[in-house]
Amino acid sequence: MFDHISIGVRDLARTRSFYDAALAPLGVMLKYQREDMLGYGREAIGLWISPSKHPVPADMESGLHFCFSAPSREAVDAFHAAGLKAGGTDNGKPGLRKDYGDDYYAAFVIDPDGYRLEAYCGK
Repeated sequence: MFDHISIGVRDLARTRSFYDAALAPLGVMLKYQREDMLGYGREAIGLWISPSKHPVPADMESGLHFCFSAPSREAVDAFHAAGLKAGGTDNGKPGLRKDYGDDYYAAFVIDPDGYRLEAYCGK
């Protein structure tokens, strides 16, 4: 349904370090870079990131989060570990989420700007 998502951040260099590390285990790579823009994807770019004077304020009650598909449970684990090591905050350790389904394996991290991210594998 979506072609891409764009987000604004405070510090593009810090954000690049975080997303390079957190998304690599999911097979999502930096595919486009300018001094004022980053583009991440597998084949096509699906996440655009640019600096913003007024990024969306972090709000745990907003319901806003971005879920990335993972090729394996090990990739979900690696996403979570890499995200934390790169400056993210834990928002749910890797594991099965029986409330979402019998095979719903996911982990949750908050990026340095407060965006909530999820990696999910249903295998």
